[in-house]
Amino acid sequence: MIDEFAKDNLHTRLRRDRTALLWKLDGLSEYDARRPLTATGTNLLGLVKHMATVEARYFGEVFERPSPESLPRWQDHDGSDLWAAEDETRDQITGFYRRTWEHSDATIDELPLDAPGHVPWWPESGSRTNLFAVMVHVLGESNRHAGHADILREGLDGRTGMRPEHESRIDEEARAAYCAKIERAARSAASSKA
Repeated sequence: MIDEFAKDNLHTRLRRDRTALLWKLDGLSEYDARRPLTATGTNLLGLVKHMATVEARYFGEVFERPSPESLPRWQDHDGSDLWAAEDETRDQITGFYRRTWEHSDATIDELPLDAPGHVPWWPESGSRTNLFAVMVHVLGESNRHAGHADILREGLDGRTGMRPEHESRIDEEARAAYCAKIERAARSAASSKA
């Protein structure tokens, strides 16, 4: 009973994070969805592509249920899953992510939490695992990257949140006043330590 509760809870949260990550692309131009927004090149469409690849590998190869999507060998990883090439469309990448969900969901639904798996790209000492550990790991990755996407999107146009129904109208004056208050506190703390 606890296994089904745990599995359902983790799966529900994974679905939540998937939806949040895709929502961060809504209304963005092609350029803003793809352009590097950090010094390391992190971008919104790249985060979606990366998470599609992560799920395809973890809920596919790890449990000998290869993804129906074409993936390069994990040994040949070159970082190309972190950004969208000019010939890749947003629809192709989001479609890949959605199809990967179907495959991942089938793996999660069909296997028990203690189903054994093997993660060949982890150190050998920890490469033997199970569905529960993989679900926790992928949920952590999804949550982390949905958080990255939230920050990146806020930097582009001020939109924040996990779901559109929780988003409120942006009050630019209130935001500016709030940020000014935080800035004053930071400057005051810095000058008192000098």
